[in-house]
Amino acid sequence: MYHAISTDDFTRSTVERLIRIAEEFRVSPRHILRARLQGTLVATLFYEPSTRTRLSFEAAVARLGGNVVGAENARENSSAKKGERLADVFRVVGAYADAIVIRHHENDEIAAALPYSPVPVINAGAGSGEHPTQSLLDLYTLWREFGRIDGLKVCMVGDLKYGRTVHSLLRLLTRFSEIRVTLVSPAELALPSSLHRELLDAGLELNVADDLDEALASTDVVYQTRIQRERITSELTAEDEEDFAILPRHLPILAPTARILHPLPRVNEIHLEVDGDERAAYFRQVQNGLYIRMALMDEILGGVLR
Repeated sequence: MYHAISTDDFTRSTVERLIRIAEEFRVSPRHILRARLQGTLVATLFYEPSTRTRLSFEAAVARLGGNVVGAENARENSSAKKGERLADVFRVVGAYADAIVIRHHENDEIAAALPYSPVPVINAGAGSGEHPTQSLLDLYTLWREFGRIDGLKVCMVGDLKYGRTVHSLLRLLTRFSEIRVTLVSPAELALPSSLHRELLDAGLELNVADDLDEALASTDVVYQTRIQRERITSELTAEDEEDFAILPRHLPILAPTARILHPLPRVNEIHLEVDGDERAAYFRQVQNGLYIRMALMDEILGGVLR
């Protein structure tokens, strides 16, 4: 593969290959890994705040022997402040680096500028649209926790309207079989109707539930999400948010084999006391992100260099 912009860039076989590579990297000696991307340079451009995604990409490149240059808060601290078009940014940065990892505040800007990039581009989150590499690490986490992805029952909770991680994960779940998804959210943050139809047309089984407790009792996976307050225009009260939070009282409801995932950052939507439960997988999810992004960067940059 060359670019990684959308879930459309990932077939089931691609996902499974990346999982196999990530598993190999997990146990490979560091001195061997450091030779894989030696001499490469990756530019990270983040027009929106990021901790996990930016650092995990930079760590992934470094662990494979590559180097990183970056612009954090590029929306304010780069020529974007002067009105420079992203197409020109890609042309310029592509003259310095072997690949570009970018997060942007607009849904479609990365894809629109893509034809102007002379090097591979990886989408690290685009507005409320997609976050394909997060969905890769989510699938990798499911595989590690359950030993499979097919046949899982997944409960999506929280901000399903603006949560780009939700959109990407649901799209990638259509690559697998017998997945059953339950959607639980405030009415004003429901999954966009256009995406709902797209997923149904792709064969994904979707159900909408109002009762969180009932949904939790019959699921394998809880995928909890943060309310995207930086994107919403309506006001949600603390009581509204608590109605969709995972609290200690929910733990006896969940199956012993269930798992709780969260793309992070976590605010109030998962109570701190839940962290100690073995079914809370969100910090294991973070580590999985390092290895799956190592696999992705090796796949993209290794292909370019070889």
